[in-house]
This record gives sequence, C-alpha cells and structure tokens, in this order.
Amino acid sequence: MSKNPYNWIEKSLSTIHRAHWYRSVQPIETLPGSTIILDGKKMINFASNDYLGLAGDQRLIQAAIAATQELGTGTTGSRLLTGHRHLHRELEKAIAQFKQTEDALVFSSGYLANIGTITALVGQRDLILSDQYNHSSLKNGAKMSGATVIEYPHNQVQSLREILQENASHFRKKLIITDSVFSMDGDLCPLPQLLDLATEFNCMLLVDEAHATGVLGSTGAGCVEHFNCTGKLLIQVGTLSKALGSLGGYVAGSYSLIDFLKNRAPSWIYTTGLTPADTAAALTAIQVIQQEPQRLQQLRQNIANFQSLLKQHQLKTLSHFDDLLSPICCFLMQDATQVIQAGNVLKSKGLLISAIRPPTVNISRIRISLMATHQPEQLQYLVEGLTQVCNS
Repeated sequence: MSKNPYNWIEKSLSTIHRAHWYRSVQPIETLPGSTIILDGKKMINFASNDYLGLAGDQRLIQAAIAATQELGTGTTGSRLLTGHRHLHRELEKAIAQFKQTEDALVFSSGYLANIGTITALVGQRDLILSDQYNHSSLKNGAKMSGATVIEYPHNQVQSLREILQENASHFRKKLIITDSVFSMDGDLCPLPQLLDLATEFNCMLLVDEAHATGVLGSTGAGCVEHFNCTGKLLIQVGTLSKALGSLGGYVAGSYSLIDFLKNRAPSWIYTTGLTPADTAAALTAIQVIQQEPQRLQQLRQNIANFQSLLKQHQLKTLSHFDDLLSPICCFLMQDATQVIQAGNVLKSKGLLISAIRPPTVNISRIRISLMATHQPEQLQYLVEGLTQVCNS
C-alpha cells in the first residue's frame, strides 16, 4: 500500500480545529459600508479597514468602471513590459503630492510593496531591526532579504538603542522597519525617536503607513505627518486597500529610491501591474480625501465619542491610552475559546467584529475598527454589547 505524502494536512487541520484557531471566510452580500448584509442578516460593521467609508463610494465605483471601459480589465504584464498605463503614473504623482515626497511607486498590493522594498534595500551583509509586533509582510520581507534580523521589544526605543550599540558596527547597511499604526493593537510607533536613532547610527528607516494613510495627520497623509516628520529621510510604505478603498500598495520617498526600486524590487519587476480599475479608484479616493476633509474630521469625532463611551462604561482597552488616536481598538480575551464565544454573542446582536486569535496574535482579542460613517447610536449599541461580553 503506497503512502500518501499529503496525509499530514488533515492532521494539521485537526490540530488547528482543536486549538480553536480555525478560520473561514464570511461572504458579504452588499456594498462595503458601516452596515452590511452577512449570511442574509443585517449587521453593523466594526470589522472593516474601510476607515473613511470610501470602498462603496459611487465616485470610486464610476472611476473604476470608466477606467475598465477605456483600458480593459487587466494590464496583461509587468510594468516594465506591457503593464504600464498613464493612470499608474497619475496615481504615483498624487501619492507623492499627498505624502509630500519626491516620488512614489505603486505595487500590486501592500504586501508586495513591503517584501519588494526590503529585499531590494538589504542583503546578507546587512542588519534589520524589526519591531516584534510588525505585520507579517514586514517580517517576511526581512526573512526573504537574507539579512540578519533582530527583533526589538514592541516600541521600546531604549532596547533598540542597546541593540544598535552592540551590533551596528558589524554590518554594512542597517534598516529599521516598523508599522506606524500597529494593526492588532491600534497604537503608534514612536516615530520621532526612531528617526533620531536612525540618524545617530546611520540607519535607513522604513515605516508601514497601511493603517495610518487617510487616518492620521492634519490632511490624512499618515503617521509621518501626525508627528511633523514630513520631509525627513525615511521610506514610507502603505496600502491602497484600507482608507483609500481600493487595492494595491505604494512606496513613497526620494527620486533615487524610487528609481532604484524600479530596477531592483522583484515584487514590482516580476508582477503584473495594478488593474486600471483599482488604480483609478485609488486616485479618486485621494482626490475625495483632499476635497472632503470632513470625512477625516468625522472619523476623529467617532473615535473621541467611542473613547468617551468606553470611559462611561469603565471598559479598559488593550493600549490603556487616555487618548485613542487610531480607529483600531482592542479588548483582550482569556483565550481563543472565549474570544470566539464573545464574537458569536456580538454577532447574534447584529454586531460584526473581528475575533483575533493565534497565530495572528499571541493573546486573543476583540478588535474593533471604527469608520467615519458610523452613527452615534451604532457606537452606543456597540459599547453596550462590549460591556456584556467583557464583563461576563
């Protein structure tokens, strides 16, 4: 009887089920928004990264349709071959203007932007300093680069300094990588202090603005703008798929950086260019953000109102911050079983939240994402549901 080399897959799945780590997809039957239809039931959506409510905006939809009619459904090849369109360059110029950098480069996803940039910048003779809570794309980019990778404790600048003092002189190039807003915690990186360390130790600094683009800063340009670090020497990576309501990723920085990445970033060189529809939708989103600052103001008002409600109900968040700055708010749960139960209770009340478990995070948690389009009564209803599951 021949052996089946794939038998281990079923055993692994059984282990995942027993640990309550098993995940599956949930089909949404409507346009994205603060309320959606899920499995035939109307839900208030607190699980989306569509922070400004643009993914279902008719202006983005019509821009995508028009671009598809003019340029087709796909770009048919890499940007260096047949995949480049005028829309790509328009979007890159808009991103550079938005971020106030010299230039920008659009990738087919934020994940590809991170792994392509990191692997192009450093190699086997180099050192990467990575925050331990960084997103998977940053961590995998670091591994793929072949550089020596040292993780520093989350947001601990002094620990990072000590690591640099001990190791920096042994390597050719040094690169610090960090999320600007951490997706599973909602807190911000200490960007000014990281920039100071980068200057002191002659390091490059890459920040992933995925959850900050469109959300932080006076114009929504991100964490760099929020900390008044615009124009500083650093590399900004981000996504078009969250507050910008589309799909794709970007890198923003100097002319020379972008020119270098066009010639050395494998996930840009060897990947089909972003579709015309996604490109046009993202370009329109940037225009809407700049024309309608009230969207960002409403998001911040919702964050402030939510914080006030949490204090009234004496609910303690993961970050323990007095001021919530990002639209991400998390509540720790005892284990995977408890967070699944909490998620099911909230779902039965018509509240869609993210029940986050290992291996995504070490400690299970409820993750709340606020949107500019949430109404005050929806926030009140959410806090009442959270009070029930967090105090049970």
